[in-house]
Amino acid sequence: MKLITQALTILVLLTGCSYVLWSQDDVDHQLTVDVADTRAAIQPTMYGIFFEDINFAADGGLYAEMVKNRNFEFELPKTGWVEPTSDRFSLNEDSGRSTIIKNGEDPADLNFLRVTLMNPDNYTLINEGFRGMGVREGASYDVSVHARPGKGSVTAIRFELIDTVGTSLGSTTLPVAGTSWQEYTGTLRATATEQKARLRITFTGTGEIDLDMISLFPQDTWKGRKQGLRKDLVQLLADLEPGFLRFPGGCIVEGRTLDRRYQWKKTVGPIEERELLVNRWNTEFDHRPTPDYYQSFGLGFFEYFQLAEDLGAEPLPILSCGMACQFNTGEVVPMDELDPYVQDALDLIEFANGDTATRWGKLRADMGHPEPFAMKYIGVGNEQWGPDYIERYRVFEASIKKQHPDIVIISGSGPFPDGEQFEYGMEQLTELDAEIVDEHYYRPPNWFRQNATRYDSYDRDGPKIFAGEYAAQSVAIASPDNENNWECALAEAAFMTGLERNADLVVMTSYAPLMAHADGWQWTPDLIWFNNLESYGTPNYYVQKLFANHAGTDLLHITSNGEAVTGQQDLYASAVKDRERGQLYIKVANTGAEAHSVRIELANAGSLGEATALTLGSPEGETLNSFAAPRRISPREQPLVVEGDQLVADVPAKSLVIYRVDLPAR
Repeated sequence: MKLITQALTILVLLTGCSYVLWSQDDVDHQLTVDVADTRAAIQPTMYGIFFEDINFAADGGLYAEMVKNRNFEFELPKTGWVEPTSDRFSLNEDSGRSTIIKNGEDPADLNFLRVTLMNPDNYTLINEGFRGMGVREGASYDVSVHARPGKGSVTAIRFELIDTVGTSLGSTTLPVAGTSWQEYTGTLRATATEQKARLRITFTGTGEIDLDMISLFPQDTWKGRKQGLRKDLVQLLADLEPGFLRFPGGCIVEGRTLDRRYQWKKTVGPIEERELLVNRWNTEFDHRPTPDYYQSFGLGFFEYFQLAEDLGAEPLPILSCGMACQFNTGEVVPMDELDPYVQDALDLIEFANGDTATRWGKLRADMGHPEPFAMKYIGVGNEQWGPDYIERYRVFEASIKKQHPDIVIISGSGPFPDGEQFEYGMEQLTELDAEIVDEHYYRPPNWFRQNATRYDSYDRDGPKIFAGEYAAQSVAIASPDNENNWECALAEAAFMTGLERNADLVVMTSYAPLMAHADGWQWTPDLIWFNNLESYGTPNYYVQKLFANHAGTDLLHITSNGEAVTGQQDLYASAVKDRERGQLYIKVANTGAEAHSVRIELANAGSLGEATALTLGSPEGETLNSFAAPRRISPREQPLVVEGDQLVADVPAKSLVIYRVDLPAR
């Protein structure tokens, strides 16, 4: 029987075919699920998304703007822009030149570019995009520019997509006139597909012209919104069916210094009035320096709230608590200067939920959303630790609860899942009756397997738990050599059965980081990888998707010989039912090298309907998905036969299987 099972295991994982062992003899495991015994309610927020602008996840990623440094506000204002001649790609002062002009004291618009043209037939200005620009044959792109003709006779601006050798891929010409700033818009259509395209700008006439806010967006964005989000990336998020969206991070909330922390008020209102900020990840790692990594905030707090609404997810914003990243400067705002930070939190609640007669509610309405976003959660700090954090958390908690007692506050236990910092934070937050504590785990796969029982013994009278950031590290935390391989994903699946089994305590979970640009990443591993044209979900993504798509509403108890299934003979299991869908979901992870046959008794289930097995796995733990094979590891679905109140099936080696059974109508 074992040899047959092993042979079939290899067959299923290589071919994608599922199979069932119909004999009830020689089964390895007898499992029992009492379908009528609800142990806890599964919260709608059980599985969600953690978004941080790391790895070019916002600018160059989810935010579909294709022009880098569109308003010349980087610290080196010409970053992303080059001035080759039209043929030789070298500077030619006889043709023309560009100069950065200081624009006054407006922090959102310090600079613009003045182009002086002597021989416009031989002068070009090129933007390199975010490691290039991805364009598709036949697709249309909206171009816009703020321009002001000066002395001379410049009468038109030509925008042209080009490939890596300068061949034209489509163009449009915009006439310009007058002597004041105006916005000019047009559309160009790509004639070929190119992942590393660039935008070339040329001019008609001689003299001077001032340029600012040069922008290029695909028309085919998420929900067709102008200047919106990249459609394929949002679709991958939507397919996760997330219960919440945590934003904007992560360490970017804190900043390297307090001056460079994320300030939500600078990310709302008209796009051109949003103040640029250097991304705190730009030079964090010597192995991946990205000095051209900034935040334009085209993806700002309004867009985050809107995205959460689109996804049907609860918005969960995280705000600075007055402490810069403790891995960097650790700068702390004095307690007598904390009020503006607290007020930011109160004003954010007004922005999200306030009446349009209020200042911030009116701004939300002016941006196109008069209805409240119905925000229920807010996070105070990211992963700060120590007495300084607890002292500041107390102030935030008191102020928020005084004015908004129904808002649920997320606190943090620091960056590690154990040790002195963690123990201190949990002790203090428990004493303060904190509602939900955010725990983070970046550990080797073995840690995740061993910690499937982590929450079995947690105090049920203490805070609820948000597993806010976790990912198995194939090499070491922050190593550039980490991979999203199947061993890591399967270890996370084993751990997640423990999270789900403790759903009375664990009410929110999310993998991190979410996204990475193939040419612009700083941190690995990551849930979703993309380049300028393509994207794919990792094996870890499909683990998350299977759990989230089968979250259920009621936690059930699955046992083997009366005990929870927490790694005995490499098996981990959890079970839930979904009252709304009328289905039972049994999740079984087999982290071992041998297949196991199981017989699952479904007590008090009644007459059962159709059953399906969703199998995810590979015999090799090093297996990866890639751009060339984006679904190498992805779920395979096959029908199962249920006999009476029992299900007999096989769990392949190194696999996650979800058994989905239709329950009788009640």
